[in-house]
Amino acid sequence: MKFLHTLLHMLWSFIYFLRNEKGSDQIDEAFVEGFKDTIYLVTQQKNTKLFNRSRQETQSVETDFYERIGDTEAEDIIERHGDTPIMNTPHSRRGCDLQDADWGDMIDKLDRVRLLIRPDDAYVQTAVMAMNRKKDDVFIAAILGNARTGRRGTVNVALPNTQKLVTVDEDGVTGSSRFNVYTLTLAQYIFDENDVDEDIKRYWAWSPKAKQNLLNETQATSSEFASVKALVKGDIKEFMGFEFILTTRLPVTAAATTYTKADGTVGAGAGTLAAGARRMVTWAEDGMISATAVDLQADIGPRRDKKMSTQIYVCHSVGGVRMEEEKVLEVLLDETL
Repeated sequence: MKFLHTLLHMLWSFIYFLRNEKGSDQIDEAFVEGFKDTIYLVTQQKNTKLFNRSRQETQSVETDFYERIGDTEAEDIIERHGDTPIMNTPHSRRGCDLQDADWGDMIDKLDRVRLLIRPDDAYVQTAVMAMNRKKDDVFIAAILGNARTGRRGTVNVALPNTQKLVTVDEDGVTGSSRFNVYTLTLAQYIFDENDVDEDIKRYWAWSPKAKQNLLNETQATSSEFASVKALVKGDIKEFMGFEFILTTRLPVTAAATTYTKADGTVGAGAGTLAAGARRMVTWAEDGMISATAVDLQADIGPRRDKKMSTQIYVCHSVGGVRMEEEKVLEVLLDETL
Protein backbone atom coordinates (compact mmCIF):
# COMPACT_ATOMS: atom_id res chain seq x y z
CA MET A 1 0.00 0.00 0.00
CA LYS A 2 2.85 2.35 0.85
CA PHE A 3 4.50 1.53 -2.48
CA LEU A 4 1.27 2.34 -4.35
CA HIS A 5 0.96 5.63 -2.50
CA THR A 6 4.53 6.55 -3.45
CA LEU A 7 3.94 5.57 -7.08
CA LEU A 8 0.78 7.69 -7.27
CA HIS A 9 2.63 10.64 -5.76
CA MET A 10 5.42 10.39 -8.36
CA LEU A 11 2.87 10.05 -11.15
CA TRP A 12 1.01 13.17 -10.03
CA SER A 13 4.28 15.11 -9.83
CA PHE A 14 5.14 14.04 -13.39
CA ILE A 15 1.70 15.02 -14.71
CA TYR A 16 1.95 18.39 -12.98
CA PHE A 17 5.37 18.90 -14.56
CA LEU A 18 3.95 18.24 -18.03
CA ARG A 19 1.15 20.74 -17.45
CA ASN A 20 3.86 23.36 -16.85
CA GLU A 21 1.63 25.45 -14.56
CA LYS A 22 4.36 27.02 -12.42
CA GLY A 23 5.12 30.50 -11.04
CA SER A 24 8.81 30.08 -11.92
CA ASP A 25 9.96 28.18 -14.99
CA GLN A 26 12.57 26.39 -12.85
CA ILE A 27 10.43 25.35 -9.86
CA ASP A 28 9.88 21.82 -11.18
CA GLU A 29 13.51 20.96 -10.38
CA ALA A 30 12.44 20.73 -6.74
CA PHE A 31 9.73 18.09 -7.45
CA VAL A 32 11.85 15.23 -6.17
CA GLU A 33 10.69 12.99 -3.34
CA GLY A 34 13.19 12.98 -0.51
CA PHE A 35 14.66 16.31 -1.64
CA LYS A 36 16.77 17.90 1.09
CA ASP A 37 15.15 20.65 3.12
CA THR A 38 17.75 23.17 1.98
CA ILE A 39 18.02 24.98 -1.34
CA TYR A 40 21.58 25.29 -2.51
CA LEU A 41 22.26 28.55 -4.36
CA VAL A 42 24.31 28.14 -7.50
CA THR A 43 27.71 29.82 -7.73
CA GLN A 44 27.29 33.57 -8.12
CA GLN A 45 28.60 36.88 -6.86
CA LYS A 46 26.73 37.49 -3.62
CA ASN A 47 27.75 40.95 -2.40
CA THR A 48 28.56 44.25 -4.04
CA LYS A 49 32.33 44.48 -4.55
CA LEU A 50 32.87 47.93 -6.06
CA PHE A 51 29.90 50.16 -5.21
CA ASN A 52 30.84 50.51 -1.53
CA ARG A 53 34.49 51.36 -2.21
CA SER A 54 33.89 55.02 -2.90
CA ARG A 55 32.52 58.17 -1.31
CA GLN A 56 29.02 57.27 -0.11
CA GLU A 57 26.15 59.76 -0.44
CA THR A 58 22.42 59.67 0.27
CA GLN A 59 20.44 61.14 -2.62
CA SER A 60 16.79 62.15 -2.41
CA VAL A 61 16.14 63.44 -5.94
CA GLU A 62 16.37 61.80 -9.33
CA THR A 63 19.35 63.96 -10.34
CA ASP A 64 21.58 65.62 -7.77
CA PHE A 65 24.72 67.71 -8.17
CA TYR A 66 27.93 67.39 -6.20
CA GLU A 67 30.13 70.48 -6.07
CA ARG A 68 33.85 70.55 -6.80
CA ILE A 69 36.43 73.20 -5.89
CA GLY A 70 39.59 73.37 -7.97
CA ASP A 71 43.12 74.18 -6.84
CA THR A 72 44.75 77.63 -6.72
CA GLU A 73 48.27 78.95 -6.15
CA ALA A 74 49.41 81.38 -3.47
CA GLU A 75 51.24 84.57 -4.52
CA ASP A 76 54.44 85.98 -3.09
CA ILE A 77 54.10 89.26 -1.17
CA ILE A 78 56.38 91.76 -2.91
CA GLU A 79 55.21 95.04 -1.37
CA ARG A 80 53.88 96.39 1.88
CA HIS A 81 50.23 97.42 2.08
CA GLY A 82 49.59 96.01 -1.36
CA ASP A 83 46.26 94.90 -2.75
CA THR A 84 44.71 91.70 -1.43
CA PRO A 85 44.85 89.11 -4.22
CA ILE A 86 41.60 87.68 -5.56
CA MET A 87 42.23 84.13 -6.70
CA ASN A 88 38.86 83.32 -8.33
CA THR A 89 38.71 79.82 -6.90
CA PRO A 90 37.33 77.55 -9.66
CA HIS A 91 33.99 75.85 -9.00
CA SER A 92 32.45 72.99 -10.96
CA ARG A 93 29.90 70.26 -10.37
CA ARG A 94 29.05 66.69 -11.31
CA GLY A 95 25.54 65.39 -11.87
CA CYS A 96 24.50 61.98 -10.54
CA ASP A 97 21.40 60.24 -11.90
CA LEU A 98 19.58 57.57 -9.94
CA GLN A 99 18.89 54.24 -11.60
CA ASP A 100 15.99 52.14 -10.35
CA ALA A 101 16.12 48.36 -10.56
CA ASP A 102 13.93 45.55 -9.28
CA TRP A 103 13.56 41.77 -9.25
CA GLY A 104 10.46 39.61 -8.91
CA ASP A 105 9.29 36.02 -9.14
CA MET A 106 6.31 33.99 -7.96
CA ILE A 107 5.69 30.62 -6.34
CA ASP A 108 2.44 28.97 -7.32
CA LYS A 109 0.11 28.10 -4.44
CA LEU A 110 -0.17 24.47 -5.58
CA ASP A 111 3.60 24.26 -5.83
CA ARG A 112 3.77 24.89 -2.11
CA VAL A 113 1.61 21.83 -1.47
CA ARG A 114 3.79 19.53 -3.57
CA LEU A 115 7.22 20.95 -2.80
CA LEU A 116 9.12 19.36 0.06
CA ILE A 117 10.87 22.71 0.63
CA ARG A 118 9.86 26.34 1.15
CA PRO A 119 11.89 28.38 -1.35
CA ASP A 120 10.87 31.84 -0.11
CA ASP A 121 14.10 32.64 1.73
CA ALA A 122 16.27 31.30 -1.08
CA TYR A 123 14.38 33.40 -3.64
CA VAL A 124 14.96 36.51 -1.53
CA GLN A 125 18.66 35.69 -1.24
CA THR A 126 18.90 35.20 -5.00
CA ALA A 127 17.14 38.52 -5.57
CA VAL A 128 19.41 40.41 -3.17
CA MET A 129 22.49 38.94 -4.84
CA ALA A 130 21.19 40.06 -8.24
CA MET A 131 20.60 43.57 -6.92
CA ASN A 132 24.09 43.72 -5.39
CA ARG A 133 25.58 42.79 -8.74
CA LYS A 134 23.46 45.51 -10.33
CA LYS A 135 25.08 48.04 -7.97
CA ASP A 136 28.50 47.05 -9.28
CA ASP A 137 27.25 47.41 -12.86
CA VAL A 138 26.09 50.96 -12.05
CA PHE A 139 29.49 51.72 -10.55
CA ILE A 140 31.40 50.35 -13.56
CA ALA A 141 29.24 52.31 -16.00
CA ALA A 142 29.87 55.49 -14.00
CA ILE A 143 33.61 55.08 -13.64
CA LEU A 144 34.24 54.21 -17.30
CA GLY A 145 31.50 56.28 -18.94
CA ASN A 146 30.81 59.99 -19.30
CA ALA A 147 30.46 62.21 -16.24
CA ARG A 148 27.94 65.06 -16.52
CA THR A 149 29.12 68.53 -15.62
CA GLY A 150 28.14 72.15 -16.28
CA ARG A 151 25.60 74.28 -14.45
CA ARG A 152 22.71 72.08 -15.56
CA GLY A 153 24.69 68.91 -16.05
CA THR A 154 24.43 69.07 -19.84
CA VAL A 155 28.15 68.73 -20.61
CA ASN A 156 29.57 65.21 -20.90
CA VAL A 157 33.14 64.57 -19.78
CA ALA A 158 34.80 61.37 -20.98
CA LEU A 159 37.75 59.73 -19.30
CA PRO A 160 40.70 61.18 -21.27
CA ASN A 161 43.42 59.13 -22.93
CA THR A 162 45.88 60.51 -20.37
CA GLN A 163 44.03 58.36 -17.83
CA LYS A 164 44.23 55.15 -19.87
CA LEU A 165 46.94 52.52 -20.10
CA VAL A 166 47.64 49.30 -21.96
CA THR A 167 49.55 46.62 -20.05
CA VAL A 168 52.99 46.59 -21.67
CA ASP A 169 56.35 44.90 -21.22
CA GLU A 170 59.17 46.75 -19.52
CA ASP A 171 61.52 46.38 -22.50
CA GLY A 172 59.63 49.13 -24.34
CA VAL A 173 59.60 47.11 -27.56
CA THR A 174 57.33 44.11 -27.10
CA GLY A 175 54.23 46.19 -26.45
CA SER A 176 51.07 44.59 -25.06
CA SER A 177 51.80 42.01 -22.41
CA ARG A 178 50.29 40.10 -19.58
CA PHE A 179 49.39 41.99 -16.42
CA ASN A 180 52.65 42.73 -14.63
CA VAL A 181 54.41 44.75 -11.94
CA TYR A 182 55.70 47.25 -14.51
CA THR A 183 52.13 48.25 -15.35
CA LEU A 184 51.46 48.80 -11.64
CA THR A 185 54.43 51.17 -11.47
CA LEU A 186 53.08 53.09 -14.49
CA ALA A 187 49.67 53.46 -12.85
CA GLN A 188 51.23 54.50 -9.57
CA TYR A 189 53.32 57.09 -11.41
CA ILE A 190 50.25 58.62 -13.08
CA PHE A 191 48.44 58.96 -9.76
CA ASP A 192 51.53 60.51 -8.17
CA GLU A 193 51.94 62.93 -11.06
CA ASN A 194 48.31 63.96 -10.56
CA ASP A 195 49.09 64.72 -6.89
CA VAL A 196 46.58 62.14 -5.67
CA ASP A 197 46.94 62.05 -1.89
CA GLU A 198 48.78 58.88 -0.90
CA ASP A 199 46.66 58.65 2.26
CA ILE A 200 43.52 58.10 0.14
CA LYS A 201 42.74 54.43 -0.39
CA ARG A 202 43.47 53.20 -3.92
CA TYR A 203 41.55 50.28 -5.40
CA TRP A 204 42.12 48.09 -8.45
CA ALA A 205 39.29 46.08 -10.02
CA TRP A 206 40.86 43.21 -11.93
CA SER A 207 39.78 40.09 -13.76
CA PRO A 208 40.62 36.45 -12.97
CA LYS A 209 43.06 36.45 -15.90
CA ALA A 210 44.88 39.50 -14.55
CA LYS A 211 45.14 37.84 -11.15
CA GLN A 212 46.62 34.73 -12.73
CA ASN A 213 49.13 36.86 -14.63
CA LEU A 214 50.32 38.70 -11.53
CA LEU A 215 50.58 35.53 -9.43
CA ASN A 216 52.94 34.22 -12.11
CA GLU A 217 55.00 37.37 -11.84
CA THR A 218 58.13 36.69 -9.76
CA GLN A 219 58.26 40.15 -8.23
CA ALA A 220 54.66 39.92 -7.06
CA THR A 221 54.97 36.49 -5.43
CA SER A 222 58.50 36.34 -4.09
CA SER A 223 59.06 36.88 -0.38
CA GLU A 224 61.07 40.01 -1.22
CA PHE A 225 58.05 41.77 -2.70
CA ALA A 226 54.99 40.15 -1.12
CA SER A 227 54.10 38.33 2.06
CA VAL A 228 54.49 34.56 2.18
CA LYS A 229 50.87 34.35 3.36
CA ALA A 230 49.58 35.82 0.09
CA LEU A 231 51.64 33.34 -1.91
CA VAL A 232 50.47 30.33 0.09
CA LYS A 233 46.82 31.33 -0.31
CA GLY A 234 47.31 31.96 -4.03
CA ASP A 235 45.88 35.40 -3.54
CA ILE A 236 46.95 39.04 -3.66
CA LYS A 237 44.77 41.49 -1.75
CA GLU A 238 47.11 44.45 -1.40
CA PHE A 239 50.25 45.24 -3.36
CA MET A 240 52.17 48.40 -4.21
CA GLY A 241 49.59 50.61 -2.53
CA PHE A 242 46.56 49.11 -4.30
CA GLU A 243 43.78 46.97 -2.84
CA PHE A 244 42.77 44.43 -5.48
CA ILE A 245 39.13 43.46 -6.02
CA LEU A 246 38.36 40.43 -8.15
CA THR A 247 35.32 40.81 -10.41
CA THR A 248 33.97 39.11 -13.53
CA ARG A 249 31.74 42.04 -14.51
CA LEU A 250 34.34 44.26 -16.19
CA PRO A 251 33.51 44.96 -19.87
CA VAL A 252 35.79 44.61 -22.90
CA THR A 253 36.69 47.12 -25.59
CA ALA A 254 34.54 47.33 -28.71
CA ALA A 255 37.28 48.68 -30.98
CA ALA A 256 41.04 48.52 -31.45
CA THR A 257 43.22 50.80 -29.30
CA THR A 258 46.35 52.65 -30.41
CA TYR A 259 49.07 52.97 -27.77
CA THR A 260 52.75 53.63 -27.12
CA LYS A 261 54.77 50.46 -26.53
CA ALA A 262 57.22 52.07 -24.12
CA ASP A 263 54.79 53.23 -21.45
CA GLY A 264 51.35 51.95 -22.52
CA THR A 265 49.85 55.42 -22.96
CA VAL A 266 46.75 55.44 -25.17
CA GLY A 267 45.97 57.62 -28.18
CA ALA A 268 49.10 57.46 -30.33
CA GLY A 269 52.09 55.23 -31.00
CA ALA A 270 53.11 52.12 -32.91
CA GLY A 271 51.14 49.66 -30.83
CA THR A 272 47.65 48.43 -31.68
CA LEU A 273 45.56 46.47 -29.20
CA ALA A 274 42.75 44.46 -30.79
CA ALA A 275 39.15 44.84 -29.70
CA GLY A 276 38.05 42.61 -26.86
CA ALA A 277 40.62 43.79 -24.33
CA ARG A 278 39.51 43.65 -20.69
CA ARG A 279 38.79 47.10 -19.27
CA MET A 280 40.24 47.00 -15.77
CA VAL A 281 40.01 50.12 -13.63
CA THR A 282 41.85 51.60 -10.67
CA TRP A 283 40.74 54.60 -8.63
CA ALA A 284 41.23 56.64 -5.48
CA GLU A 285 38.31 56.23 -3.10
CA ASP A 286 37.08 59.84 -3.20
CA GLY A 287 37.39 59.97 -6.99
CA MET A 288 34.01 58.24 -7.23
CA ILE A 289 30.62 58.88 -5.63
CA SER A 290 28.10 56.11 -5.03
CA ALA A 291 24.67 57.50 -4.19
CA THR A 292 21.77 55.64 -2.61
CA ALA A 293 18.17 56.85 -2.56
CA VAL A 294 16.43 53.59 -1.73
CA ASP A 295 18.53 50.76 -0.36
CA LEU A 296 17.46 47.16 -0.84
CA GLN A 297 13.81 46.64 -0.04
CA ALA A 298 12.22 43.19 -0.10
CA ASP A 299 8.59 42.13 0.06
CA ILE A 300 6.94 38.70 0.17
CA GLY A 301 3.20 38.34 -0.06
CA PRO A 302 0.23 36.73 -1.84
CA ARG A 303 -0.98 37.94 -5.25
CA ARG A 304 -4.78 37.65 -5.34
CA ASP A 305 -4.77 38.45 -9.04
CA LYS A 306 -2.46 35.46 -9.62
CA LYS A 307 -4.48 32.73 -7.86
CA MET A 308 -2.86 33.54 -4.51
CA SER A 309 0.63 32.79 -5.73
CA THR A 310 3.36 34.11 -3.44
CA GLN A 311 5.34 36.99 -4.97
CA ILE A 312 8.89 37.82 -3.99
CA TYR A 313 9.87 41.36 -4.90
CA VAL A 314 13.10 43.33 -4.31
CA CYS A 315 14.05 46.83 -5.50
CA HIS A 316 16.57 49.63 -5.01
CA SER A 317 17.47 53.07 -6.39
CA VAL A 318 21.16 53.92 -6.69
CA GLY A 319 23.52 55.98 -8.83
CA GLY A 320 27.18 56.79 -9.38
CA VAL A 321 29.37 59.49 -10.86
CA ARG A 322 33.10 60.04 -11.46
CA MET A 323 34.15 63.14 -9.54
CA GLU A 324 37.73 63.55 -10.80
CA GLU A 325 39.30 62.07 -13.91
CA GLU A 326 42.75 62.44 -12.32
CA LYS A 327 41.77 59.88 -9.69
CA VAL A 328 40.60 57.20 -12.14
CA LEU A 329 42.67 55.09 -14.49
CA GLU A 330 41.49 52.57 -17.08
CA VAL A 331 43.93 49.74 -17.78
CA LEU A 332 43.45 47.53 -20.85
CA LEU A 333 44.57 43.90 -20.78
CA ASP A 334 44.87 41.47 -23.69
CA GLU A 335 43.62 38.29 -22.02
CA THR A 336 44.59 36.11 -24.97
CA LEU A 337 48.29 36.33 -24.08
